[in-house]
Amino acid sequence: MKKTAFIAIVGRPNVGKSTLLNSILGEKVAIVSKKPQTTRNRITGVHTVEDKQFVFLDTPGLHKPRTKLGDYMVKAATSTLGGVDAAILVVEAREEVGDIERSLINRFKSDKLPAILVINKVDAVNSVNIAKTIDAYSKEHEFDAVVPLSAKNGKGVDILLSECEKYLYDGEWLFPSDIVTDQPERLVAAEIIREKLLRVLDEEIPHGTAVVIEEWTEKRDVVSIRAEIYCERPTHKGIIIGKGGATIKKIGTYAREDIEKMLDTRVFLDLYVRVKENWRDSDFNIANLGYKKDDIE
Repeated sequence: MKKTAFIAIVGRPNVGKSTLLNSILGEKVAIVSKKPQTTRNRITGVHTVEDKQFVFLDTPGLHKPRTKLGDYMVKAATSTLGGVDAAILVVEAREEVGDIERSLINRFKSDKLPAILVINKVDAVNSVNIAKTIDAYSKEHEFDAVVPLSAKNGKGVDILLSECEKYLYDGEWLFPSDIVTDQPERLVAAEIIREKLLRVLDEEIPHGTAVVIEEWTEKRDVVSIRAEIYCERPTHKGIIIGKGGATIKKIGTYAREDIEKMLDTRVFLDLYVRVKENWRDSDFNIANLGYKKDDIE
């Protein structure tokens, strides 16, 4: 008999939710960055072992939105909790429970949603900090389990998976056993390019960028991709391109390497930069750039 479960991964920005998903799956389906608010869409990761299929839903970090794109991201995170069997709350070791975490805990309580507390990045703190974090959260909620781990190096991920098994129920799988995500290759490629923007550029500019794949041509031994990078200011366009095109060339090189790994073939990547002022505060532009409200409702 096949078993399955849908589990949401939630928390504030930059606590390692996407890194955790990638670690569970053993390959990269969600982009990661040291900059907060990297994940914008709900991302599905599928982990199938023998007769068990876990469907993990990585969500944008919950934050106080300042733009309509921010509103979209928060809705993507909170709406996910309405259709899952359990949740994983990812936090870092700290002595107090923050307002964002408390709001999620209150949602668990009101929905009677089972939840596991994951304390991530334990490789960077000592056991005293971890113990204080466990004590603080235990006063707020009775979690089904508390799992300290390091998503970056995979330590403790197997313990988390064993805890998730309690949520499995008999039922047909939604995905084939060899699928790790339902994300189309075009979307994953666009996200990889955006990840490299986050890696190469200064703090504020990447948050005002979006990437759209305009052309995708597959031949016998090469995939040709034309992607457009949208930014909010003409000055940002110049920074993204860089002197003599040096910056965009670096972005393209990093992105092409990862896309070739994903597709297991040679890739020709052509990048263009367009200005679309204040697109993050336009419902029309947000939808046109791939952030559609219907996808999260």
